[in-house]
Amino acid sequence: MIIRQCRDDDLSLLEQHIPSGRSRVHEARFHRQQQGLSTFLTAWIDDAPVGHGEVRWGGCAAVEVRERYPGCPELNGLAVWPPERRSHGIGTAIIQAAEAIVAQRGNCHIGLGVDDQNLRAAALYLRLGYQETGCRYLDRYHYIDDHGIRHEVSDPCRFLIKQLQNANDQRL
Repeated sequence: MIIRQCRDDDLSLLEQHIPSGRSRVHEARFHRQQQGLSTFLTAWIDDAPVGHGEVRWGGCAAVEVRERYPGCPELNGLAVWPPERRSHGIGTAIIQAAEAIVAQRGNCHIGLGVDDQNLRAAALYLRLGYQETGCRYLDRYHYIDDHGIRHEVSDPCRFLIKQLQNANDQRL
């Protein structure tokens, strides 16, 4: 498995293997990366994308989180696809790659949100050292269905944080 930053020529393969439909989420993430707002990581096995995650350097979009944790980069949009590939270390590898990039840039924390209904993901994050903050928020986003209709979504979430270590393996 290879984890690397998304490249322009990856977008068609991402859409082919991990379709985002009319929402064009992969393009939006790549565009943010091109602007320096994020790092869009992609996971590959046998030249096929099997997962992704985006480090948003400006932090979580939710005001409640940004006010409480200003300057904390957020790992967002973590996904492994297809579902049969889950629980095989791909998500963990993407998370670890994101943590390494965040630490290399001199940040001492990384955060992420987890949907209240996603117990499996929450268990993974806690197992990897993320800690509850008590900060709750609504993750607001939209998608466009196959008929071109825009749907607004608000998922109740909680924000988790992990303290990172520097290259000398000392707590920051």
